Formats: sequence, C-alpha cells, structure tokens
Amino acid sequence: MDLEGRRESTNVEDRRGRRAAGVSLGIGGTIIVGIIALLMGRNPAEVMQNINAGGASTETNYTPTAEEEELASFTKKILASTEDVWSAQFKKIGQQYVPPKLVMFTDQVQSACGNATAAVGPFYCSADQTVYIDLSFFSSMRQTLGADGDFAYAYVIAHEVGHHVQNLRGTLSQAHQKMAQVSQTESNQISVRIELQADYYAGVWAHHENQMFGSLEDGDLEEAINTASVIGDDYLQKKARGYATPESFNHGTSQQRMRWLKKGFTTGDINGGTTFQGNYSDL
Repeated sequence: MDLEGRRESTNVEDRRGRRAAGVSLGIGGTIIVGIIALLMGRNPAEVMQNINAGGASTETNYTPTAEEEELASFTKKILASTEDVWSAQFKKIGQQYVPPKLVMFTDQVQSACGNATAAVGPFYCSADQTVYIDLSFFSSMRQTLGADGDFAYAYVIAHEVGHHVQNLRGTLSQAHQKMAQVSQTESNQISVRIELQADYYAGVWAHHENQMFGSLEDGDLEEAINTASVIGDDYLQKKARGYATPESFNHGTSQQRMRWLKKGFTTGDINGGTTFQGNYSDL
C-alpha cells in the first residue's frame, strides 16, 4: 500500500506508556480474551483475573521501538484516509461526517465504555466516539494468525472506523437496544450483523481510498481478505480448542467476513451493507 507523502490525522491521542489498573469487558469480550490468550500460549484464567478490577491509570517507563513508531505513523495516515473518504461519502447522502478520535495505548486503557485490555484487540467505543488500539496487536496478527501486510493492518483500522459510521447513521444504537431485549443467542446474531456491516464499510473505504489516491498495490486486497478469514469466529474457535460452537459466534464466520468485505470493496456503495436485512442464515 503506497502512502508516500500522505498526511497524518491529528485526531489521535497517544497514551502509550500509561496503564489502566483494571479491565471491564463488553459483550463477547470474555470469549475473545479466552481465545486470544490460548492462541498466544497464555493462561486465560490469569488474563481474566484483572476483569472489573477498576482503578486509575499510572505512568510507566516506555520507549517505543522504531518499528512501532512506523506503525503509529501508518495508523495516523490510515485514519486520515478514512476521514477523507467518509467525509466525501457522507456529503453525497446529504450528511456531515464527524470523524472519530483514535487512542493508541499499551496493555490496558480506560475508555468511556469502561476499562479494556489489549487482549481484546482494537475496539470502538460509541460513548466517546473513539477507536482504541494497542499497536502490538499487529505483531500478534502476524505471529499468531499469520495475517500480515500493511493493507491487512489498514483493514483492521477501517473496520473499527466502520463501527463509527454505524454509530453516526444510528445503526449501532438501535442494534444495541435490541440486543438488550433478546436471548443471548439472538444477541450474538445481532452482534454478527453489526460486525459484518463494519467489514462491509471497511471494503467501501478501501474502494474509495483506491479511487481517490490509487494507493492499492498487487496483493493488498488479498492481505485484507486473508485477515478477514483468520479472524472469523469459526476459525479462531477451532484453532483454540479444536471445535466451534456457532451459537456463540459474535463476529461472523471466515466466509461471511470475507464475503462482506469483498462486497463493500466491489460496490463502494455506502447503502449496500444490508446485513440487518433477510434471514440470519443467508448472511
């Protein structure tokens, strides 16, 4: 992915080196922590001991590596790209795009949605309209899942910004309200619809990013599709414990995630992410 000479977003807060003293996980977070802990060779029980501990953040002695500084610059450029793309797309439908903030952190972080650990991966908090990311997640993608490449990393960021797009369009709040009124299985299915739509929006972003800047290079799209494949619920669960339980899926299968990402990239249509329409089995 060619980002030479591209601007960096200023909607970024760097909290690297500050630690939150506890972790409170949202829907599905506990499952994700357990899976990722197993994949990284850690004891899930030890990871889970910190849940709901709460407390204030503290400063630590932290010096980022040169590689991490490159990733920080890359992340800011991708965020800037989402600002440019979504501002243009919202203008086409007569709306104003208000970009999210992005917080870079290490290990743990405090958000308006509660405290979170890096083990849950990048996440979006609608309460403060902010994307949170520990840059070490990209190393984990490469080492644990074999998902690598700049466009693979860009897809991860674009997916979280996709949740912000959902928030601005009112989809996210409606879905969360519905999730609180139904069974756990039905709630998980709504969560899958949310995540697949965010994948679709990531594809829409990539479509227009390439149209606006001609940044995509050979193999870039394949990197993102491979990443979508290895972060599917079925893939992660089978890799962690040898089998999958579909009723617990809350992000979508590998095939679903790849399909909606590719659909967004192919169409570039902001209104084409129809994951909340039709039967769940048809996703």
